[in-house]
Amino acid sequence: MSDRETLIEFPCRFPVKVMGDAHPELMEAVEGCVAEHLDPDDAVIEQRASRAGRYVGITITFTATSQEQLDAFYRSLGRCDRVRMIL
Repeated sequence: MSDRETLIEFPCRFPVKVMGDAHPELMEAVEGCVAEHLDPDDAVIEQRASRAGRYVGITITFTATSQEQLDAFYRSLGRCDRVRMIL
């Protein structure tokens, strides 16, 4: 367990939103992060293009089991070149 306190009660359903360039590499990178840190059978991935089609918003909803899991998942997504923002 981390020394950092959290207000989240685990396990819980948790959405992570990723925004990035509309490029096939973005979805490939996100799916790779999901496979590395989450149960792919549990994760629901939704994708929506921006109005102009230049950017894509991706929402990954999954059962989070710990703060460490969330931290590792966010760090992994942050290393993706096509990702512009993670919420």
